[in-house]
Amino acid sequence: MSLINLIDVDYSVGGPLLLERVNLAIEAGERIALIGRNGAGKSTLLRLLSGELQADDGEVRREDGLRVARLEQEVPAGAGGDVWDVVAEGLGELGRWLAEYHHLSHAEDVDMDALARVQGLIESADGWSLDQRVTETLDKLELDGDVPFARLSGGMKRRVLLARALVSSPDVLLLDEPTNHLDIAAIDWLEGFLKGWQGALVFITHDRRFLRSLATRIVEIDRGQVTSWPGDWANYLRRREERLNAEAQENARFDKMLAQEEAWIRQGIKARRTRDEGRVRRLKQMRSERAERRELQGNVRMDLARGESSGKKVIDAKGLGFAYGDRVLVQGLDTTVFRGDRIGLIGPNGSGKTTLIKLLLGEIVPSRGEVRLGSNLQVAYFDQYRATLREDWNALENVAEGREFVEVGGKQKHVIGYLQDFLFTPERARAPITRLSGGERNRLLLAKLFAQPSNLLVMDEPTNDLDVETLELLEELLGDYPGTLLLVSHDRDFLDNVVTSTMVMEGEGRVGEYVGGYTDWLRQRPRQASPAAAGGTDRSTTTASPAPVSGGSAGPAPVAPSPRRKLSYKDARELEQLPARIESLEARLSELTSAMSDPAFFQGEPGAVAGHTAQLGAVQAELDAAYARWGELEGEAG
Repeated sequence: MSLINLIDVDYSVGGPLLLERVNLAIEAGERIALIGRNGAGKSTLLRLLSGELQADDGEVRREDGLRVARLEQEVPAGAGGDVWDVVAEGLGELGRWLAEYHHLSHAEDVDMDALARVQGLIESADGWSLDQRVTETLDKLELDGDVPFARLSGGMKRRVLLARALVSSPDVLLLDEPTNHLDIAAIDWLEGFLKGWQGALVFITHDRRFLRSLATRIVEIDRGQVTSWPGDWANYLRRREERLNAEAQENARFDKMLAQEEAWIRQGIKARRTRDEGRVRRLKQMRSERAERRELQGNVRMDLARGESSGKKVIDAKGLGFAYGDRVLVQGLDTTVFRGDRIGLIGPNGSGKTTLIKLLLGEIVPSRGEVRLGSNLQVAYFDQYRATLREDWNALENVAEGREFVEVGGKQKHVIGYLQDFLFTPERARAPITRLSGGERNRLLLAKLFAQPSNLLVMDEPTNDLDVETLELLEELLGDYPGTLLLVSHDRDFLDNVVTSTMVMEGEGRVGEYVGGYTDWLRQRPRQASPAAAGGTDRSTTTASPAPVSGGSAGPAPVAPSPRRKLSYKDARELEQLPARIESLEARLSELTSAMSDPAFFQGEPGAVAGHTAQLGAVQAELDAAYARWGELEGEAG
């Protein structure tokens, strides 16, 4: 039997059904990526799976005794106390008793009566084994239980909330945008942790590399319909394109037939006294079907209001340094940013990326050194905290700022029409900004930003809460932007697709400069810089020296590359056999995926479905390991 089974489930929040006749089964060991446009109902479906929401119609069946835990998209406002307290809350009332015992037993003046009372409650519920589970979960996720939760960074708070979800040993784990506010090292850690987790996983993410790494099945929500796509992300993209093409052809055929029938009925009055009543009834049915059709939501249409060209030198920094008290964020940075550069900033949360941007823009006075800004600069700034949006204004007022028209791409557009390009209906554009979702707020900030003429675009974490289609359009727009771009992002694919060079916060004030995007940095980074820049343990064996960007270099002297060692006979033999092994694994993966593509597949025995899915995941993991080993041996062989 499936762990959770949704049968003909409907759910509405007003207007057309948000979810319509949903049939979905969650099997043990699956890792399901839940995708769809912003507002399609992904978070709602997670809450239906967890039991927090009840379906309007249909049935949700759960295996007896099933444990389900959900990681919310945002950090709860009311969460407080120490990390130990927050994690123990995942055990319900017993967790609260354990947290109280934890505090009482660690107090300077122990209240023995209170301690005995709580101890009795825990013993009556046989709860001491769960106390040990809290400690083990904290150790597994590398958390200090005595640290106040409120003092943690956003990324560490997300890790604590994940520990709270895991402490109950759930059979099904539901994650809503788990990579939001995490730095690259934390995302890498989470990927590895979830790959080794044995339960069923359903997750929502905008991070395409995270999705490709984890998902064994894609479930898409589109216009209320939920469709399951067995296999990986590439298989989903290919088959979705085929489905949309078939849908477009069928709609065109239907619309042509409807137009012919409409022409017939108009001529029928003149041609004869009586009509074919069956044909009339068929026309009425066709009209009804056409009225109920839900069109595919359009894509955002983005364009930038471009300013005049800046000078050739945009920013010139010499001996730049900055510190907060004893903590040095930037030290001895010499760099020049030229017109047309697209620079990505990489580093762990709290390493000083936003501070560096403000130093380079002249918004913060450096502790030492100087910054010279080029001529004729027009700066547009995307703020990750969306502080530039006024809460007392609606979307229309935030973008218009008293104007009726904006000039974008050399053309004047009415503000309402401009906002419609960003998928805001006139009604939504006039709604209070407090009613907008996270994705809508990000789209609104992009609309506001792109309406400003600029030749220096600064974007601090622009990808949070954006759906994949909007992310890809934003990548194209930034790729064609003729001005200069400074981009802070933890989205590895986004960095690879947009930037031409990177600045990396390597710790102790060092800022390394490298040619290319995130993947290029991984190949170039020195071993010594890796732990600080990644924000954690270095997982790379790369020892190549950094390739400095034209116009300046910062940080320590390049590290001489380690000499290549000659492969042993065993390793050389393994390297020789790996291509054939990879080819065999890819063929097996394709075979398993094809079997799951049969619509009747998920109607088979639940045990067989679960076994097949687990086998698919195992083959995918084996293929990933083979590729990784191939790259490692190739690197050693030179």
